[in-house]
Amino acid sequence: MNYPIPDSTQEIIALRQKPIDEELVARAIAGVVKIVRAQGQSLDELTAQVLAEDSVLDQQQRRWLSQVVAQAWKSFSESA
Repeated sequence: MNYPIPDSTQEIIALRQKPIDEELVARAIAGVVKIVRAQGQSLDELTAQVLAEDSVLDQQQRRWLSQVVAQAWKSFSESA
């Protein structure tokens, strides 16, 4: 199925109103990558943000998420 990838921070925030499932998480990650790339940030900058300490994810979860983000980044690079 094709789901629209969010083009703005507001669209990503609006995803909070939808039930959480794999497609929603994938759309959110793809949206973040799309927005960050459009802002001229690098994968290294985004990875540093993902790996930064927070109270939501533990270190192992942040590492896993950074790998998923890197895969999404690569997918965008290949499709461009």
